[in-house]
Amino acid sequence: MNVKQAANVLELLEYFAEHRQPASLADIARHFDWPRSSTFNLLGTLASRGFLYEPVARGGYYPSPLWSGLVRQIESADPVPMQLHQLLEALQHKTGETAVLAAASGAFAVFVDSVESSNAVRYAARPGKMVPLHVTATGRALLSQMSAAERAKVLRRAAFERYTPTTLMSVAAVEKEIRRSLERGWFEGNGEFTADLGGVALPLAMPHRQFAVLVAGPMFRLRDRAAELAAVLRAEVALHLGDKRGAEASDGGAAGGSRAAPKAADTAARRAPARGAGGTRPSRR
Repeated sequence: MNVKQAANVLELLEYFAEHRQPASLADIARHFDWPRSSTFNLLGTLASRGFLYEPVARGGYYPSPLWSGLVRQIESADPVPMQLHQLLEALQHKTGETAVLAAASGAFAVFVDSVESSNAVRYAARPGKMVPLHVTATGRALLSQMSAAERAKVLRRAAFERYTPTTLMSVAAVEKEIRRSLERGWFEGNGEFTADLGGVALPLAMPHRQFAVLVAGPMFRLRDRAAELAAVLRAEVALHLGDKRGAEASDGGAAGGSRAAPKAADTAARRAPARGAGGTRPSRR
């Protein structure tokens, strides 16, 4: 579903974030190829509500501080705990790769925080990026924390599109991979979404929240490092979160379906060797 008017507002915000300077009605209409009348109505509505202003008279529009004020209020009600961002910083430092915190949103995993690698060739994972749950390590780590009924509902809505030759193409295949990952102690892909990116993810359950934490990068650096990365993930999670990550028990599903999955993953990560690294993939925007 894509509501055009809402999409236009979001695209306008992204435009200002990229250009970082005021823009006239003509600039915006030309950039997006929008009708001038529609552009006039959109800008006029936002300006009348205080969301846009003119820093200089007739010098173009720019987002007002009202946006940041609203964002601060929203974040203050449900912030990402600081220790989770510190965890990402530590993971990036220890592995040299991009570290990501993700949560489920419908049939997708949405990145809620990230610390990108300093390498020139790296996994670009800005907050807000979305990847399919069923074909990514991050997504399956999130699916593993759902009950069997919750997971079945999500997978019924999944679009089983073949992104690469190794894309999982059925609910049964996804469930099998979740079971295998829980037994092994970490989640990894197999070039299922984009062939040249890899990574390792762990489910991360906290009181009233379910996250997945991921370390990802290009396959030429991560190949054969899955067990090493899983060990780093486990150690840093324990160091930064301790028992604050404690999972809440739920009814088991086909793969255990338990919010206690992180504990099981940690236990297995200490003992199970593995080769190869898969991972999450960049969204196709």
